[in-house]
Amino acid sequence: MFWQKEIETLSRDKLSALQLERLGRTLARVYERVPFYRKAMDGNGFRPEDLRGLKDITALPFTTREDLRAGYPDGLLAVERTEAVRLHTSSGTTGKPKAIFFSRRDLDQAAELLARCLVMTGTGPGDVLQNMMTYGLFTGALMMHYAAEKVGILVIPSGPGNTERQLDLMRDFGTTVLHITPSYLLYLADYLARAGLDPARDLKLKRAYVGAEPYSEETRRKIESLYGIDIYNSYGLSEMNGPGVAFECAGKQGMHLWEDNFLMEVVDPETGRPRAEGEAGELILTTLNREAMPIIRYRTRDITSVISEPCACGRTHRRITRIAGRADDMFIVRGVNIFPQQVERVLMAVSGVAQNYQIILDSYDQMTVRVEIQREVFDGHVEHLIRLKNLIIDRLRSEIVVRPEVELVEPGSLPTFEGKGKRVIDRRTM
Repeated sequence: MFWQKEIETLSRDKLSALQLERLGRTLARVYERVPFYRKAMDGNGFRPEDLRGLKDITALPFTTREDLRAGYPDGLLAVERTEAVRLHTSSGTTGKPKAIFFSRRDLDQAAELLARCLVMTGTGPGDVLQNMMTYGLFTGALMMHYAAEKVGILVIPSGPGNTERQLDLMRDFGTTVLHITPSYLLYLADYLARAGLDPARDLKLKRAYVGAEPYSEETRRKIESLYGIDIYNSYGLSEMNGPGVAFECAGKQGMHLWEDNFLMEVVDPETGRPRAEGEAGELILTTLNREAMPIIRYRTRDITSVISEPCACGRTHRRITRIAGRADDMFIVRGVNIFPQQVERVLMAVSGVAQNYQIILDSYDQMTVRVEIQREVFDGHVEHLIRLKNLIIDRLRSEIVVRPEVELVEPGSLPTFEGKGKRVIDRRTM
Protein backbone atom coordinates (compact mmCIF):
# COMPACT_ATOMS: atom_id res chain seq x y z
CA MET A 1 0.00 0.00 0.00
CA PHE A 2 1.38 3.40 -1.01
CA TRP A 3 0.56 7.01 -0.21
CA GLN A 4 2.72 8.60 -2.95
CA LYS A 5 3.74 5.63 -5.09
CA GLU A 6 5.41 7.69 -7.82
CA ILE A 7 7.82 9.17 -5.26
CA GLU A 8 8.20 6.14 -3.01
CA THR A 9 9.23 3.91 -5.93
CA LEU A 10 11.26 6.44 -7.90
CA SER A 11 14.31 4.87 -9.57
CA ARG A 12 17.63 5.43 -7.83
CA ASP A 13 18.91 7.53 -10.74
CA LYS A 14 15.86 9.79 -10.69
CA LEU A 15 15.91 9.98 -6.92
CA SER A 16 19.57 11.06 -6.94
CA ALA A 17 18.84 13.65 -9.62
CA LEU A 18 15.95 15.02 -7.52
CA GLN A 19 18.23 15.16 -4.46
CA LEU A 20 20.89 17.07 -6.39
CA GLU A 21 18.35 19.57 -7.71
CA ARG A 22 16.88 20.16 -4.26
CA LEU A 23 20.29 20.33 -2.61
CA GLY A 24 21.36 23.01 -5.09
CA ARG A 25 18.26 25.07 -4.32
CA THR A 26 18.76 24.62 -0.59
CA LEU A 27 22.41 25.70 -0.66
CA ALA A 28 21.56 28.76 -2.74
CA ARG A 29 18.73 29.63 -0.36
CA VAL A 30 20.81 29.46 2.83
CA TYR A 31 23.79 31.23 1.23
CA GLU A 32 21.55 34.15 0.32
CA ARG A 33 19.43 34.27 3.47
CA VAL A 34 21.29 32.74 6.43
CA PRO A 35 24.52 34.52 7.47
CA PHE A 36 25.65 31.47 9.47
CA TYR A 37 25.74 29.30 6.36
CA ARG A 38 27.15 32.03 4.12
CA LYS A 39 30.06 32.41 6.52
CA ALA A 40 30.53 28.63 6.70
CA MET A 41 30.63 28.27 2.90
CA ASP A 42 32.91 31.26 2.42
CA GLY A 43 35.22 29.89 5.10
CA ASN A 44 35.54 26.64 3.16
CA GLY A 45 35.96 28.34 -0.20
CA PHE A 46 32.66 26.92 -1.46
CA ARG A 47 29.80 28.60 -3.31
CA PRO A 48 26.44 27.00 -4.15
CA GLU A 49 27.33 27.10 -7.88
CA ASP A 50 30.31 24.85 -7.12
CA LEU A 51 27.95 21.93 -6.48
CA ARG A 52 28.42 19.24 -9.13
CA GLY A 53 27.39 16.07 -7.33
CA LEU A 54 25.91 14.92 -4.03
CA LYS A 55 29.32 14.07 -2.61
CA ASP A 56 30.34 17.72 -2.89
CA ILE A 57 28.33 18.29 0.30
CA THR A 58 31.38 17.02 2.21
CA ALA A 59 33.15 20.30 1.35
CA LEU A 60 30.91 21.99 3.92
CA PRO A 61 31.28 21.84 7.71
CA PHE A 62 28.81 20.05 9.96
CA THR A 63 26.00 21.83 11.76
CA THR A 64 25.82 20.88 15.44
CA ARG A 65 23.30 21.29 18.21
CA GLU A 66 25.64 23.91 19.65
CA ASP A 67 25.30 25.88 16.42
CA LEU A 68 21.51 25.76 16.68
CA ARG A 69 21.63 26.89 20.28
CA ALA A 70 24.04 29.70 19.41
CA GLY A 71 21.56 30.81 16.73
CA TYR A 72 18.68 30.91 19.21
CA PRO A 73 16.09 32.31 18.87
CA ASP A 74 15.92 32.88 15.10
CA GLY A 75 19.45 33.24 13.74
CA LEU A 76 19.08 30.36 11.26
CA LEU A 77 15.77 31.41 9.76
CA ALA A 78 15.70 31.54 5.96
CA VAL A 79 12.37 33.41 5.81
CA GLU A 80 10.96 36.47 7.49
CA ARG A 81 9.63 35.52 10.89
CA THR A 82 6.15 36.56 9.72
CA GLU A 83 6.29 33.68 7.20
CA ALA A 84 6.81 31.07 9.93
CA VAL A 85 3.61 29.57 11.32
CA ARG A 86 4.94 27.05 13.87
CA LEU A 87 7.76 26.97 16.42
CA HIS A 88 9.01 23.86 18.18
CA THR A 89 11.89 23.65 20.60
CA SER A 90 13.91 20.69 21.76
CA SER A 91 15.44 20.09 25.15
CA GLY A 92 17.27 22.95 26.78
CA THR A 93 18.44 21.07 29.89
CA THR A 94 22.10 21.92 29.23
CA GLY A 95 21.59 25.51 28.13
CA LYS A 96 19.37 27.29 25.63
CA PRO A 97 17.01 25.07 23.63
CA LYS A 98 17.12 24.57 19.88
CA ALA A 99 14.34 26.54 18.17
CA ILE A 100 12.98 24.99 14.96
CA PHE A 101 10.65 27.04 12.73
CA PHE A 102 8.19 25.72 10.15
CA SER A 103 6.39 27.48 7.34
CA ARG A 104 2.93 26.35 6.29
CA ARG A 105 4.51 24.43 3.42
CA ASP A 106 6.98 22.79 5.80
CA LEU A 107 4.19 21.55 8.04
CA ASP A 108 2.25 20.15 5.12
CA GLN A 109 5.35 18.36 3.84
CA ALA A 110 6.12 16.92 7.28
CA ALA A 111 2.57 15.56 7.47
CA GLU A 112 2.92 14.08 3.98
CA LEU A 113 6.06 12.17 4.96
CA LEU A 114 4.44 10.76 8.06
CA ALA A 115 1.29 9.91 6.06
CA ARG A 116 3.53 7.72 3.88
CA CYS A 117 4.68 5.96 7.04
CA LEU A 118 1.17 5.29 8.30
CA VAL A 119 -0.11 3.96 5.00
CA MET A 120 2.87 1.68 4.36
CA THR A 121 2.27 -0.05 7.70
CA GLY A 122 -1.39 -0.67 6.96
CA THR A 123 -3.07 2.16 8.86
CA GLY A 124 -5.84 4.01 7.08
CA PRO A 125 -9.48 5.16 7.19
CA GLY A 126 -11.42 3.07 9.67
CA ASP A 127 -8.57 2.98 12.15
CA VAL A 128 -8.61 4.85 15.45
CA LEU A 129 -5.24 6.28 16.51
CA GLN A 130 -4.76 7.15 20.17
CA ASN A 131 -1.93 9.66 20.32
CA MET A 132 -0.27 9.18 23.71
CA MET A 133 2.79 11.34 23.04
CA THR A 134 3.29 14.75 24.65
CA TYR A 135 1.59 17.64 22.86
CA GLY A 136 3.26 21.05 22.98
CA LEU A 137 6.78 22.12 22.07
CA PHE A 138 7.69 18.49 21.34
CA THR A 139 7.17 17.75 17.63
CA GLY A 140 6.09 14.10 17.91
CA ALA A 141 2.45 14.30 18.89
CA LEU A 142 1.40 17.18 16.64
CA MET A 143 3.14 15.88 13.52
CA MET A 144 1.55 12.44 13.95
CA HIS A 145 -1.81 14.07 14.64
CA TYR A 146 -1.86 16.02 11.37
CA ALA A 147 -0.51 13.11 9.35
CA ALA A 148 -3.22 10.77 10.64
CA GLU A 149 -5.96 13.29 9.90
CA LYS A 150 -4.52 13.75 6.40
CA VAL A 151 -4.89 10.01 5.80
CA GLY A 152 -8.44 10.05 7.15
CA ILE A 153 -7.85 8.33 10.49
CA LEU A 154 -9.86 9.15 13.61
CA VAL A 155 -7.39 10.68 16.11
CA ILE A 156 -7.80 10.69 19.89
CA PRO A 157 -5.34 13.36 21.16
CA SER A 158 -5.05 11.88 24.64
CA GLY A 159 -1.42 12.78 25.36
CA PRO A 160 0.55 10.81 27.98
CA GLY A 161 -0.40 9.82 31.50
CA ASN A 162 -3.72 9.19 33.30
CA THR A 163 -3.62 5.49 32.45
CA GLU A 164 -7.11 4.72 33.68
CA ARG A 165 -8.52 7.37 31.36
CA GLN A 166 -6.37 6.06 28.49
CA LEU A 167 -7.81 2.60 28.97
CA ASP A 168 -11.37 3.96 29.03
CA LEU A 169 -10.74 5.72 25.71
CA MET A 170 -9.30 2.58 24.14
CA ARG A 171 -12.31 0.50 25.15
CA ASP A 172 -15.01 3.10 24.49
CA PHE A 173 -13.81 4.09 21.01
CA GLY A 174 -12.16 0.89 19.82
CA THR A 175 -8.60 2.22 19.50
CA THR A 176 -6.67 0.19 16.91
CA VAL A 177 -3.37 2.10 16.78
CA LEU A 178 -1.19 3.69 19.46
CA HIS A 179 1.51 6.35 19.16
CA ILE A 180 3.47 5.90 22.38
CA THR A 181 6.87 5.62 24.05
CA PRO A 182 8.18 2.08 24.66
CA SER A 183 8.51 2.67 28.40
CA TYR A 184 4.86 3.74 28.67
CA LEU A 185 3.77 0.76 26.56
CA LEU A 186 5.60 -1.56 28.96
CA TYR A 187 4.06 0.23 31.93
CA LEU A 188 0.62 -0.10 30.33
CA ALA A 189 1.12 -3.85 29.88
CA ASP A 190 1.81 -4.20 33.60
CA TYR A 191 -1.21 -2.03 34.40
CA LEU A 192 -3.46 -4.22 32.24
CA ALA A 193 -2.13 -7.39 33.87
CA ARG A 194 -2.80 -6.02 37.36
CA ALA A 195 -6.34 -5.09 36.24
CA GLY A 196 -6.92 -8.64 34.98
CA LEU A 197 -7.27 -7.48 31.37
CA ASP A 198 -6.04 -9.30 28.28
CA PRO A 199 -5.11 -6.91 25.41
CA ALA A 200 -6.06 -9.47 22.77
CA ARG A 201 -9.46 -10.11 24.35
CA ASP A 202 -10.38 -6.75 25.86
CA LEU A 203 -8.88 -4.27 23.37
CA LYS A 204 -8.96 -3.85 19.58
CA LEU A 205 -5.31 -2.87 19.15
CA LYS A 206 -3.59 -3.88 15.90
CA ARG A 207 -0.33 -1.95 15.92
CA ALA A 208 1.70 0.70 17.73
CA TYR A 209 4.18 3.30 16.55
CA VAL A 210 6.91 3.53 19.13
CA GLY A 211 9.54 6.23 19.43
CA ALA A 212 10.84 9.30 21.31
CA GLU A 213 13.31 7.16 23.28
CA PRO A 214 15.72 4.35 22.36
CA TYR A 215 14.69 0.73 22.77
CA SER A 216 16.06 -2.61 21.63
CA GLU A 217 14.79 -5.25 19.21
CA GLU A 218 14.37 -7.55 22.21
CA THR A 219 12.05 -5.00 23.82
CA ARG A 220 10.04 -4.79 20.60
CA ARG A 221 9.59 -8.57 20.58
CA LYS A 222 8.62 -8.55 24.24
CA ILE A 223 5.98 -5.86 23.68
CA GLU A 224 4.61 -7.66 20.63
CA SER A 225 4.25 -10.86 22.66
CA LEU A 226 2.57 -9.01 25.55
CA TYR A 227 -0.02 -7.34 23.32
CA GLY A 228 -0.22 -9.59 20.26
CA ILE A 229 0.20 -6.57 17.96
CA ASP A 230 2.75 -5.22 15.49
CA ILE A 231 5.26 -2.68 16.79
CA TYR A 232 6.83 -0.35 14.21
CA ASN A 233 10.07 1.48 14.74
CA SER A 234 10.07 5.18 13.90
CA TYR A 235 13.03 7.53 13.61
CA GLY A 236 12.95 11.28 13.78
CA LEU A 237 14.25 14.31 15.60
CA SER A 238 12.85 17.78 16.10
CA GLU A 239 15.57 19.37 13.98
CA MET A 240 14.39 17.29 10.98
CA ASN A 241 10.57 17.62 11.39
CA GLY A 242 10.09 15.15 14.24
CA PRO A 243 8.83 11.60 13.55
CA GLY A 244 8.64 10.26 10.02
CA VAL A 245 12.21 10.95 8.88
CA ALA A 246 12.56 7.18 8.59
CA PHE A 247 10.05 4.42 9.26
CA GLU A 248 9.70 0.67 8.97
CA CYS A 249 7.53 -0.86 6.28
CA ALA A 250 5.62 -4.09 6.92
CA GLY A 251 8.82 -6.09 6.44
CA LYS A 252 10.46 -4.53 9.53
CA GLN A 253 13.92 -4.94 8.03
CA GLY A 254 15.23 -1.44 8.61
CA MET A 255 13.62 1.99 8.31
CA HIS A 256 13.08 3.67 4.94
CA LEU A 257 14.59 7.15 5.13
CA TRP A 258 12.72 9.54 2.84
CA GLU A 259 15.55 10.54 0.57
CA ASP A 260 13.53 13.01 -1.48
CA ASN A 261 13.51 15.20 1.64
CA PHE A 262 16.76 14.29 3.38
CA LEU A 263 20.30 13.67 2.20
CA MET A 264 22.01 11.20 4.51
CA GLU A 265 25.63 10.47 5.26
CA VAL A 266 27.20 8.10 7.77
CA VAL A 267 30.51 9.20 9.27
CA ASP A 268 33.00 8.19 11.92
CA PRO A 269 31.68 9.99 15.03
CA GLU A 270 35.22 10.80 16.15
CA THR A 271 36.87 11.91 12.90
CA GLY A 272 33.87 12.93 10.80
CA ARG A 273 35.20 10.94 7.84
CA PRO A 274 32.72 8.97 5.69
CA ARG A 275 32.09 5.36 6.66
CA ALA A 276 32.12 2.61 4.05
CA GLU A 277 28.78 1.41 2.69
CA GLY A 278 26.99 -0.63 5.36
CA GLU A 279 29.43 0.34 8.11
CA ALA A 280 27.99 1.78 11.31
CA GLY A 281 28.62 5.41 12.19
CA GLU A 282 26.95 8.69 13.03
CA LEU A 283 24.01 9.71 10.87
CA ILE A 284 24.36 13.13 9.22
CA LEU A 285 21.25 14.69 7.68
CA THR A 286 20.65 17.61 5.34
CA THR A 287 17.14 18.93 4.69
CA LEU A 288 16.35 19.11 0.97
CA ASN A 289 12.83 20.47 0.88
CA ARG A 290 12.49 22.76 3.88
CA GLU A 291 11.52 26.39 3.46
CA ALA A 292 11.68 28.19 6.82
CA MET A 293 14.79 26.67 8.37
CA PRO A 294 16.95 24.43 6.15
CA ILE A 295 19.73 22.64 8.03
CA ILE A 296 22.93 21.47 6.35
CA ARG A 297 24.92 18.38 7.43
CA TYR A 298 23.37 18.09 10.87
CA ARG A 299 25.15 15.85 13.38
CA THR A 300 22.33 13.75 14.81
CA ARG A 301 24.68 11.85 17.17
CA ASP A 302 22.67 8.72 16.34
CA ILE A 303 24.59 5.58 15.39
CA THR A 304 23.28 3.52 12.47
CA SER A 305 24.23 2.11 9.07
CA VAL A 306 22.70 2.20 5.58
CA ILE A 307 21.00 -0.82 4.00
CA SER A 308 21.39 -0.47 0.25
CA GLU A 309 19.83 -3.77 -0.83
CA PRO A 310 16.37 -3.45 -2.45
CA CYS A 311 13.42 -3.87 -0.09
CA ALA A 312 10.72 -6.45 -0.79
CA CYS A 313 8.06 -3.74 -0.37
CA GLY A 314 9.19 -2.08 -3.62
CA ARG A 315 10.20 1.25 -2.11
CA THR A 316 13.51 2.54 -3.44
CA HIS A 317 14.39 4.89 -0.59
CA ARG A 318 17.27 3.25 1.25
CA ARG A 319 16.85 1.97 4.75
CA ILE A 320 18.82 2.57 7.91
CA THR A 321 19.28 0.01 10.64
CA ARG A 322 17.79 0.36 14.08
CA ILE A 323 19.59 3.16 15.95
CA ALA A 324 22.30 1.35 17.91
CA GLY A 325 22.64 4.22 20.35
CA ARG A 326 23.06 7.94 20.60
CA ALA A 327 26.62 9.09 21.06
CA ASP A 328 25.41 11.33 23.90
CA ASP A 329 23.74 8.39 25.69
CA MET A 330 26.94 6.38 25.84
CA PHE A 331 28.64 6.08 29.21
CA ILE A 332 32.05 4.71 30.13
CA VAL A 333 32.79 2.17 32.85
CA ARG A 334 36.36 0.95 33.36
CA GLY A 335 37.32 2.49 30.06
CA VAL A 336 34.63 0.58 28.13
CA ASN A 337 32.04 2.41 26.01
CA ILE A 338 28.55 1.18 26.85
CA PHE A 339 25.14 2.04 25.38
CA PRO A 340 22.00 1.56 27.53
CA GLN A 341 20.42 -0.41 24.68
CA GLN A 342 23.08 -3.10 25.09
CA VAL A 343 21.92 -3.71 28.65
CA GLU A 344 18.26 -3.65 27.63
CA ARG A 345 18.89 -6.08 24.78
CA VAL A 346 20.29 -8.65 27.21
CA LEU A 347 17.64 -8.21 29.90
CA MET A 348 14.62 -8.41 27.60
CA ALA A 349 15.86 -11.72 26.18
CA VAL A 350 16.08 -13.42 29.60
CA SER A 351 13.10 -15.52 30.69
CA GLY A 352 11.77 -14.45 34.08
CA VAL A 353 12.69 -10.77 33.71
CA ALA A 354 9.74 -8.37 33.98
CA GLN A 355 9.32 -5.04 32.14
CA ASN A 356 11.35 -2.61 34.24
CA TYR A 357 15.02 -2.07 34.99
CA GLN A 358 17.45 0.68 35.95
CA ILE A 359 21.17 1.29 35.45
CA ILE A 360 22.91 2.98 38.37
CA LEU A 361 26.34 4.57 37.88
CA ASP A 362 27.96 5.37 41.22
CA SER A 363 31.57 5.48 39.99
CA TYR A 364 33.62 5.17 36.82
CA ASP A 365 34.62 1.64 37.84
CA GLN A 366 31.29 0.03 38.60
CA MET A 367 27.71 -0.11 37.38
CA THR A 368 24.71 -1.67 39.06
CA VAL A 369 21.73 -3.02 37.12
CA ARG A 370 18.47 -3.32 39.03
CA VAL A 371 16.04 -5.70 37.39
CA GLU A 372 12.40 -6.37 38.18
CA ILE A 373 11.62 -10.10 38.17
CA GLN A 374 8.28 -11.69 37.36
CA ARG A 375 6.23 -12.35 40.50
CA GLU A 376 6.16 -16.14 40.24
CA VAL A 377 9.94 -16.15 39.85
CA PHE A 378 10.60 -13.63 42.61
CA ASP A 379 8.46 -15.64 45.05
CA GLY A 380 10.12 -18.91 44.04
CA HIS A 381 13.14 -20.79 45.37
CA VAL A 382 16.23 -18.81 46.38
CA GLU A 383 18.41 -21.15 44.33
CA HIS A 384 16.47 -20.22 41.20
CA LEU A 385 16.99 -16.52 41.88
CA ILE A 386 20.71 -17.04 42.37
CA ARG A 387 20.94 -18.92 39.05
CA LEU A 388 18.94 -16.20 37.31
CA LYS A 389 21.16 -13.48 38.75
CA ASN A 390 24.33 -15.27 37.66
CA LEU A 391 22.86 -15.84 34.19
CA ILE A 392 22.13 -12.11 33.81
CA ILE A 393 25.63 -11.20 35.04
CA ASP A 394 27.27 -13.61 32.58
CA ARG A 395 25.20 -12.41 29.61
CA LEU A 396 25.81 -8.75 30.43
CA ARG A 397 29.53 -9.33 30.83
CA SER A 398 29.57 -11.10 27.45
CA GLU A 399 27.76 -8.15 25.83
CA ILE A 400 29.49 -5.17 27.47
CA VAL A 401 32.78 -6.76 28.67
CA VAL A 402 32.42 -5.15 32.11
CA ARG A 403 31.06 -7.34 34.93
CA PRO A 404 28.18 -5.40 36.53
CA GLU A 405 26.54 -5.72 39.91
CA VAL A 406 23.01 -7.06 39.48
CA GLU A 407 20.14 -6.62 41.93
CA LEU A 408 16.94 -8.61 41.42
CA VAL A 409 13.93 -6.72 42.78
CA GLU A 410 10.26 -7.52 43.01
CA PRO A 411 7.88 -6.34 40.28
CA GLY A 412 6.53 -2.83 40.75
CA SER A 413 9.38 -1.68 42.98
CA LEU A 414 11.21 0.49 40.44
CA PRO A 415 9.93 3.89 39.25
CA THR A 416 7.45 3.72 36.40
CA PHE A 417 6.97 6.29 33.67
CA GLU A 418 3.91 7.44 31.76
CA GLY A 419 6.10 9.40 29.37
CA LYS A 420 9.77 9.03 28.53
CA GLY A 421 11.51 6.51 30.74
CA LYS A 422 14.65 7.34 32.72
CA ARG A 423 16.72 4.17 32.66
CA VAL A 424 20.16 5.52 33.60
CA ILE A 425 20.84 7.19 36.95
CA ASP A 426 24.31 8.73 36.72
CA ARG A 427 25.27 9.74 40.24
CA ARG A 428 28.81 10.55 39.10
CA THR A 429 27.60 13.91 37.78
CA MET A 430 25.21 14.76 40.61
